[in-house]
Amino acid sequence: MEWPELGPLWLTVRLAAVTTGILLVLGTPLAWWLAHTRSRLKPVAEAITALPLVLPPTVLGFYLLVFLSPEAPLGAAWRDVTGAALTFSFAGLVVASVLYSLPFTVQPLQASFETIGRRPLEAAAALGAGPLDRFLTVASPLALRGYLTALVLSFAHTVGEFGVVLMVGGNIPGRTKVISIAIYEHVETLDYAQAHALSAVLLAFSFAVLVGVYAVNRRFPVHVG
Repeated sequence: MEWPELGPLWLTVRLAAVTTGILLVLGTPLAWWLAHTRSRLKPVAEAITALPLVLPPTVLGFYLLVFLSPEAPLGAAWRDVTGAALTFSFAGLVVASVLYSLPFTVQPLQASFETIGRRPLEAAAALGAGPLDRFLTVASPLALRGYLTALVLSFAHTVGEFGVVLMVGGNIPGRTKVISIAIYEHVETLDYAQAHALSAVLLAFSFAVLVGVYAVNRRFPVHVG
């Protein structure tokens, strides 16, 4: 088996790392709100968040391609600011990946926040801790299991993307050619040696991710409030 090409590998790792970082920042307040709100809009918000789980990737990719195009408001604004198109670019892949992997961040965090309950937060409030202090010193440590699961699953899910990144980013070496696209290209050209090498990397990575998730679930107990 040949050594896999490094370009798509590094681009994939970079995309997954950037996407996961953004998702942890954006997904935390959303998961916190979903865990504690009593709004009638909660089921709608949960459905929208979980939509990438059931929506075919090519469908999501198609609509993102339309909304991120230079003719659309968002794509036009991006082009005016940066001078470049959002579609068929690394930035476009990041936007698509954030939306596509959103439920893999929000759902583990929401479950952890709901498991914590209100009693630890009420106890901290009684001791004079403010809302931000309660979140940083009480809720976040107790939700560590959720954060680790969200981090691992979001990173892994982004690494394995195909349909969405193909629709939004295409196949541009060094810019949008991630590992899943490279595998597809090698199969098309009957270069099975490289396809096998890259597929073996993804297989090993996926197995390691599952082992890590199960290990995290065993290592960190569930705290019930």
